Amino acid sequence: MTSAPALPPAARRFRIGSLVALFVFGLGGPAVAAEAANGTAAAERPNILWLTSEDNSVDWIGCYGNPHADTPHIDALAAEGHRYPYCFANAPVCAPARSTWITGVNAISMGTHNMRSRYPIPHDRISYYPDLLKKAGYYVGNAKKTDYNIGGRPDDEAWDTNKADWKTLKRQQPFFMVLNTTKSHESKAFGDISQTTHSPENVRLAEYHPDVPVIRQNYAHYHDQIKKMDADIGAALKQLEQSGLAENTIVVYNSDHGGVIARSKRFLFDSGTHCPLIVRIPEKYKHLRPGEPGQPVNDIVSFVDMPKTWLSLCGAETPDYLQGKTFLGPDKEPRDYHVSFRARMDERCDNVRAIRDRKFLYIRNYMPYAPWGQRLSYLWTMKATRAWEEHHRAGKTNEITGRFFGTKPRHELYDTEADPDNVRNLAEDPQYAADVERLSAALDEWQREIFDSGLLPESEVVRLADEAGVTIYDYVRDPQRYDVRALQAASASALAATPADRAALTERLSSDDLGQRYWATVGCFRVQEQDAGAVDLEAVRALLDDESHHVRTMAAWILFRAGERDAAQACWTGLLRDDSYASLKILNVIDWIGEGFEPYAEAIAACDYSHGGYVDRMKEYAGVETSKGGSRK
Repeated sequence: MTSAPALPPAARRFRIGSLVALFVFGLGGPAVAAEAANGTAAAERPNILWLTSEDNSVDWIGCYGNPHADTPHIDALAAEGHRYPYCFANAPVCAPARSTWITGVNAISMGTHNMRSRYPIPHDRISYYPDLLKKAGYYVGNAKKTDYNIGGRPDDEAWDTNKADWKTLKRQQPFFMVLNTTKSHESKAFGDISQTTHSPENVRLAEYHPDVPVIRQNYAHYHDQIKKMDADIGAALKQLEQSGLAENTIVVYNSDHGGVIARSKRFLFDSGTHCPLIVRIPEKYKHLRPGEPGQPVNDIVSFVDMPKTWLSLCGAETPDYLQGKTFLGPDKEPRDYHVSFRARMDERCDNVRAIRDRKFLYIRNYMPYAPWGQRLSYLWTMKATRAWEEHHRAGKTNEITGRFFGTKPRHELYDTEADPDNVRNLAEDPQYAADVERLSAALDEWQREIFDSGLLPESEVVRLADEAGVTIYDYVRDPQRYDVRALQAASASALAATPADRAALTERLSSDDLGQRYWATVGCFRVQEQDAGAVDLEAVRALLDDESHHVRTMAAWILFRAGERDAAQACWTGLLRDDSYASLKILNVIDWIGEGFEPYAEAIAACDYSHGGYVDRMKEYAGVETSKGGSRK
């Protein structure tokens, strides 16, 4: 006789309630059974109220050590609950961070890691976590931030409501309710910063920011906004108490990523990923507590862990595709590392990974030639950003405060205890070689486990997946099409390339494999910086007609630097006029060169490839108007 399938571990805790429901069903029919099951669920299963704020790192919260922060409600919640000092976002910006949240799958594993891209995923195989909560009998609400960056499904479809109606929530127990406050969003740091309640003298400047009045004022202005955000958290907690639901409800507070003054949001330093996380568990569910209330919990928590944890606490199914670990409750799993990723941020191209333990942050830059401080139209709206750039252009920054405007090393290592602002790179220090090797190896393993889809340029992967007729999620899981190990090896060789690698790079330039050719051009570009004569330019010229527009783009850049400007410019203008899928990368490269857009103006105007509207942003930055009507993806 075949035994019944085992319940998920979290669901077993509620087996008794289910048996009661079955017993009543036998005596009184389906209606009585449903009433008993609902009653049991309400009595035994916790409600969860998830309070989220936008864009603020731990640096803006009082209970995380900033003496100038004015966050009394969050601080009080931490005193009543459990503060997690090591909680990190998988992406340092909203859409890919929330893409990871809603699925429990790292966005870079699905191809949804580039900002505002909305590429589809296999929705028939990947549920949103509220879908699974509903199957477990939960009423689910989200008021009302979505921004999941996923195509093929409306963002709000998985939720029962987008309003926080406390009377309804009381009737619908058990419930899972998300309340999001926008008071701390980056946009709230814009505008007039001269009239602040918080004193500009009472701010703790990051070490990488120069001490100039405008930056101090922007800090003070954002402290004012954080106080308003904290008031929203306080109001939600008060409503919970007044509704009589507090004793049945686990409260969670955290931000959706770090931020918000320049070099925080969008970047993989701690300022962009290190987030507050506080969990308050009522006495009724004290068996779920990770320790005594008021004491910090030193476990590493990664955002990808949250959906699995909520499902576990609620006795819902936790499917095998989930990539996180349960960080709370009887099914708690250990975590040694957190991994985060940065890709295209709006109109600016980049590609970075980071891995973190409690002490060290290791960062790998796949595009070291791209500067940190690329001008991004939204970020440059902030007065502090513009003031910082002006200070730098005036020659007033030093090695630490001016570093943001330069290109990146291939990798970075920071001792986050001694260097919380991540300004002293230890990656090339022999004393830390073992830590670099350990963290780099762990990052490699993670990439293989989750099928890192960012080992080729964004629009290249999109093109290849479209031609194969599959989602990016499925494309990168086919080793015949996308060999993660081979791409890892090729990229590692490229980033570490030296003039001694000339022969190997030249051989890979003529490889039948697109990925090998692309990374060989990156390697040649790196070698060229060290020794201009160590690159086989004839082999590079042959790539100006490569099937891959990204290979062509990098080959042209090598030739441009070698003095063959006419050939390089002809390549780029031809691609732009033909609406190349690499158009955004080309415009970025032209800007990184720093000699202006004028030679390319006609081709830029003719380019009709949209890339989600971000090509148009680069056109605006370049001072070029579109000459065609309409636009392609």
